[in-house]
Amino acid sequence: MTSLRFEITRPDGDDRDRQVCTTCGFVNYVNPKIVAGSVVTAEEGRILMCRRAIEPRKGFWTLPAGFMEERETTREAAMREAWEEARARIAIDALLAVYDIPRISQVQMMFRATLAEPTFAAGPESLEVALFAWDEIPWKELAFPSVVWALRHWDAVRGQDAFV
Repeated sequence: MTSLRFEITRPDGDDRDRQVCTTCGFVNYVNPKIVAGSVVTAEEGRILMCRRAIEPRKGFWTLPAGFMEERETTREAAMREAWEEARARIAIDALLAVYDIPRISQVQMMFRATLAEPTFAAGPESLEVALFAWDEIPWKELAFPSVVWALRHWDAVRGQDAFV
């Protein structure tokens, strides 16, 4: 059995250094992660938010979102994350925004959604889940800049059928 041994080198025809196996020439491409999530609204336009039970940013508020799994669509990922984090069944309306975050190698796709059922509860990754009116959002306790971006974008296009 041959073991793989990698070194950082620039493969022929490539424009950047990569991990290349010195035994077989396999190139280990490391690509960005895709995050899918949603701004979920309920009665009177209140927004569903989760207080994180895990690092990073444990104890801070976020929108239901997380890394996609293999063989799922971005919509399926957003719906799964809403269930995992908030035990919420959601109906996705439209894509709200796509955020490129190269410093952490992520692409985040955020959807606009509503609660499909009136119930929700903290999932294993959340300390608590709550609905917030716009003027109640705990802005100083939000976990990530992308949560702020998504909320502000949602507010800017609130009531519109299509997004630009």
